[in-house]
Amino acid sequence: MSSQGGAGIGPPLVLIHGVGLDHTMWDSLRESLDRPVITYDLLGHGDAPPLPRGSDLSTLCDQLTQFVQAPVDLVGFSLGALIAQSFTLAHPWLVRRLVLVSGVFNRAAAERAAIVERVEDVRDGGYLANVAHAMDRWFSADFSAAHPHQHDAVLHRLLANDVDSYANAYEIFATADADLARRVQTIACPTLVITGECDARSTPAMAQALAAAVMDGRVEIIPGARHLTPLEAPVLLGAMIEHFLGDTDGF
Repeated sequence: MSSQGGAGIGPPLVLIHGVGLDHTMWDSLRESLDRPVITYDLLGHGDAPPLPRGSDLSTLCDQLTQFVQAPVDLVGFSLGALIAQSFTLAHPWLVRRLVLVSGVFNRAAAERAAIVERVEDVRDGGYLANVAHAMDRWFSADFSAAHPHQHDAVLHRLLANDVDSYANAYEIFATADADLARRVQTIACPTLVITGECDARSTPAMAQALAAAVMDGRVEIIPGARHLTPLEAPVLLGAMIEHFLGDTDGF
């Protein structure tokens, strides 16, 4: 499933979602963007074909080449942020500017091992427990209470997933940042790194470190937000992205 739309002019903006979600996670943000937008479902998500076990970040980057054949701006969320980095490293001539939202960077070994263990828990029948953990981490209780329809839509999306594909994607998310941390220094395009102030795993410290690691990076922290910033703060996030994409003086 892919969709295009949006008014405005300029290079298309390609939005890459995270583990367990689909292209609809961007619906609120799209309303805040004044440019052509392309969204799609990652393999193993939404209406896309399953993601086989043993797939890696290059599998998901190869899928992205179906939608990017001329220079674009890329926005990646969580796993999508890892895909966006990897794609930019492999195809630097195709990425004009890069936005990394709620991404991870250079996890500690113990944290990475804990996430790999959760992947195995999913494969061993613990998917529902993993969903509950994700919902608690992605949204604050205040946001969920104030926006029950958005909370429930994400929960229903997670519960509808193919569990094998989810586990395979989650494994990529759990491990791929280790290799990227050694290579992002060669990303030369202007890069904006954004995360929520209260995101416990895609932390502000990680965002600062990633922005410092790339050649031309800057960072924005969304006050009070947890992980799912495109739903928690779409207007502010959209304004940050639009300002960055239109800024010809900051780099």
